[in-house]
Amino acid sequence: MITGASGGIGSELARAFAGPGVSLALIARDAQRLEPLARECEAAGATVALAGIDVRDRAGLHAFLQAHDTDHPVDLLISNAGVTCGLGAGRSRETDEDAEWLAEVNYKGAVHTVSALVERMRARRAGRIVLMSSLAGMRGFPDMPSYSATKAALIAYGESLGGWLRRDRVGVTVICPGFVTSPMSARYMGAKPFEISAAKAAQIIKQAAEKGKPFRAFPLPLALGIRLSKFLPAWASDLCYAPMSADVARDPRSDL
Repeated sequence: MITGASGGIGSELARAFAGPGVSLALIARDAQRLEPLARECEAAGATVALAGIDVRDRAGLHAFLQAHDTDHPVDLLISNAGVTCGLGAGRSRETDEDAEWLAEVNYKGAVHTVSALVERMRARRAGRIVLMSSLAGMRGFPDMPSYSATKAALIAYGESLGGWLRRDRVGVTVICPGFVTSPMSARYMGAKPFEISAAKAAQIIKQAAEKGKPFRAFPLPLALGIRLSKFLPAWASDLCYAPMSADVARDPRSDL
């Protein structure tokens, strides 16, 4: 099961997992955008169910996921839906609406996704939950305060879930990608070191899930640099991030 399946990493994850004997549930706000992807996955041998649901719609999301799980018990739940916003014009503060939208989609949407099926997975004592965070969650990017905060929240949420669910044999994997070529990345107008394709990112994520990794951050040079920057004084760490200063174009999907 994959949320945010209509583009970027989400669609490549669907392609990566599609195959004979695989049942895929693909969710995005616009179900029509999923139809060509569904045909690709079916051609690869998978059976595919589509749903046009906003992850902020907890009732609708729960209803679909639980109905699908009844017929096809979900053993891999990928919470991938996410949006991005940055500072306002002239590096002014984020708007209240953008900050709220990020929290509603990136964090609460992930909680809604997990809460739909976690008790069923516990009862089966099987399955894995994958949460899509970001390198910005490991160390906040100065140009993206609320985005960074929501991704940091997912890291903490994933760590907590992992500790809670270990006895129930339900695994949790937190993913922290760097710059991945996608419509979201295209709106980040600044340096994007070590940017990789969405297809390559999907393979890294698939491997981490299949190997049961609790945490995977990539690319390695950026992930290592971020970890090392945590040992620096705040002023020195801020200097390290100065070359990555960027403007983030407004996401056209914002509707608050």
